[in-house]
Amino acid sequence: MKTFMKVFFIAFLCFTMVIGAGVWAFTKFYNPPEEVVVEQPQEEEKEKEVPKEEPKSELEILIEKSERINFLLLGMEGPRTDTIMFASFDPDTNNIDLVSVPRDTYYERNKNHSPDKKKINAVHGDEGVTGTKVAISQVLCNVPIDYYVKVRYEGVESVVDSLGGVKVTIPMDMKYDDPYDSPPLHIDLKKGTQVLNGKKAIQFLRFRKGNDGTGYPNGDLGRTKTQQQFIKAALKKALGFRLPVVANTVMKYIETDMSVVDAVKLATDAIGMDSDSLKTYSIPGDTVMRNRLSYFIHDKSGVEDIIKEIYSR
Repeated sequence: MKTFMKVFFIAFLCFTMVIGAGVWAFTKFYNPPEEVVVEQPQEEEKEKEVPKEEPKSELEILIEKSERINFLLLGMEGPRTDTIMFASFDPDTNNIDLVSVPRDTYYERNKNHSPDKKKINAVHGDEGVTGTKVAISQVLCNVPIDYYVKVRYEGVESVVDSLGGVKVTIPMDMKYDDPYDSPPLHIDLKKGTQVLNGKKAIQFLRFRKGNDGTGYPNGDLGRTKTQQQFIKAALKKALGFRLPVVANTVMKYIETDMSVVDAVKLATDAIGMDSDSLKTYSIPGDTVMRNRLSYFIHDKSGVEDIIKEIYSR
């Protein structure tokens, strides 16, 4: 029974963090491919020249030596990804590092793709999880991604209610109505610190801009930071006595390619993890207008610094 609960425990972590920017630790360790030795024919008198290997970068060496487990976290809104996260779990230290990738991040694709398809959240609709893993890996300096977890937004309400609500600070009045959404979306939240039930949490996590066109001062980055605060508050509360109740609510809303065997292994590795083990990052960059659309252009050097920091801690 204890092992069973550990598996559900990790499942819950995945769920809460995907919803607001989440965490699920996977147990496939990154190992460099084995060196292939080709035996030379005996009749050859002259050895073939072996091409010199390019020296590995500092980041490549850090990744190669690490036993970190990396995974892609997707919060879904229809076929497109509404929340995109990269999470990395270190089984030696129980540290979890979470990197938020803005949904409007510019991602160069085939020239035949229309401008709106060059936002990274559009990749999933065309290329599925496989294509999204490739895209996120490329944005994050080709860091390996082992597994994925997808979470449906409709699960948030039940999970937050099973927590007894989540306390957050809302940075502004949030008023937005979309009668054409399915189901119709109505957001009506007041500025200030308050405990959100499941229904209100959905509104809070989905808010981008109000009816008057105003939204977070820093756009998608501001929204991401606020979501991260929600995650930490939910995680801290979840690690308390309500965990068994919450865990049983979570599983039906998750899709993943992680096996039960891997989950058990991960759960064992994650014993002793607490809310202080989590560190969050937002990739640096700037918002620009192209083809009358807003794109987030990430700072490649800044992203590399983040990945190096993760693999060095």
